[in-house]
Amino acid sequence: MLYARIPLERVGVLIGPEGSTKRRIEKATGVQLVIDSTTGEVNVDESKAKDPSMALKARDAVAAIGRGFSEERAVRLFDDDAYLQVFDIKDYAKSRARLEQIRARVIGTRGKTRRLLEELTGADVSVHGHTVAVIADSYQLVVAVEAVEMLLRGSEHSTVYRYLERKRELLKVQEMGF
Repeated sequence: MLYARIPLERVGVLIGPEGSTKRRIEKATGVQLVIDSTTGEVNVDESKAKDPSMALKARDAVAAIGRGFSEERAVRLFDDDAYLQVFDIKDYAKSRARLEQIRARVIGTRGKTRRLLEELTGADVSVHGHTVAVIADSYQLVVAVEAVEMLLRGSEHSTVYRYLERKRELLKVQEMGF
């Protein structure tokens, strides 16, 4: 049995309208999700799963929904080459005010930085609470993670944008399979 904990305000998103999201995850992975809506605890029962790795993917999808991703973005994790990376902003900030500054840096003015990060890498990015989460393919993940870490460490936005522009060509070549 695998375990995950999500914020209470995200439990409804995990269950979905009339249980549709929960059923979709269970059907795609062959696991059973046991959700405690009072604590946010989710148990992933993998005993009926055809493939044990699908139980891990189900747990990652639950965690992704808990970190602010929509169901459509979270189910991307069911692909063979998709991964979830979560950063805790508290690791980079010493005070609550600094945490808010760093969070705002990752989002950018009217969401510009997050949007550019997604467009230039092909990754999905969510900033929720004190975390930044990234869902991406393996080659996209390396670039997206480096860009997020640069922002969290305080690099100038222009430096991060230049890095992403340089890596964009590399990502295009890898997407073509060369």
